[in-house]
Amino acid sequence: MVNVLSRLLLFLISLHCFVACLATNTKNITTDQSSLLAFKSLITSDPYDMLSNNWSTSSPVCTWVGVTCDERHNRVHSLNLQNMSLRGIVSPNLGNLSFLVILNLSSNSFNGQFPKEIYRLHRLKVISIAFNEFVGGIPEALGDLSQLQIVHLGANNFRGFLPQSIGNLRQLKSFDISGNMLFGPIPQTISNMSSLEYLALHHNYFSGNASSDIMCHIFYISCIHTIYDFIISILDLLLLPYHTNSCTYD
Repeated sequence: MVNVLSRLLLFLISLHCFVACLATNTKNITTDQSSLLAFKSLITSDPYDMLSNNWSTSSPVCTWVGVTCDERHNRVHSLNLQNMSLRGIVSPNLGNLSFLVILNLSSNSFNGQFPKEIYRLHRLKVISIAFNEFVGGIPEALGDLSQLQIVHLGANNFRGFLPQSIGNLRQLKSFDISGNMLFGPIPQTISNMSSLEYLALHHNYFSGNASSDIMCHIFYISCIHTIYDFIISILDLLLLPYHTNSCTYD
């Protein structure tokens, strides 16, 4: 009798755990879906109907255009909306996509400030938002995303200082902030970015002295690639008439 009761109790506990896990998984999928629908609601122009005809509750979120889900967790893993001619502001609700690894919104017409909520997505490895119309600064919180490998913010309207915290991005391989309105000194902490293979700083308003550590680091990065990359990287830091940077070096 005791064995029967024990088995029944174990079965009920297992059933409860199964239902709870199922409910949690459903909630997570619903959270991702709601976040993406909030993002869609702020799109003011979708000339090719990429989202308007596809992102709907009538189909699973993991089948939506530009959305890829992680099979293990059944959560949104990648959002790739590159070159879709979308216009609007980016919803802070994207900060709820807690399993997001890749975010690519490049070559659209997004404007306004890039949501600070996205900088709490600590699984992110790729942020590519180049060729848009984003404004505001690059926050210190960028340096908290220690998994980042690619950060492309070029050809926007970002302004202000480049934060010292970027030196924390030791896994970063490609960093492009060219074509903005950034100013002030280039942070010494760039020399801490030991995995960096590509660096683009040109067409900003950087000033001051670039230390020999930075120059040597850029030389090392450029030697991994081509002579052209080396020349462009050095021009980023020297005072030349066709570049807006105005750095000198020690």
